Amino acid sequence: MIRTIVTPDKNYLSINIPEKYIGRKMEVIAFVIDEPLDDVIYTAKSSKSFSAIKLNTQGFKFDRDEANER
Repeated sequence: MIRTIVTPDKNYLSINIPEKYIGRKMEVIAFVIDEPLDDVIYTAKSSKSFSAIKLNTQGFKFDRDEANER
C-alpha cells in the first residue's frame, strides 16, 4: 500500500507505481484534507450486545420443510 499527502501547485499530478503493482487492479482516491491530520481524533465504534435474549434450544429439532412453508 502506498499512502502519501501532497499539495499540488498545478492541475496535473503524476505518481510512480512500484513494479509489483504493474498489471494489477488499483484504486486511486483523491480528496481534500480539510483539517490537519494532527487534529483528527479517532473514536472506536461501540459494539452492540445481544446478551439480553436467552433461549433454551435444548431438544429443538430444525424442520427445513416447515421453515420454507408459505
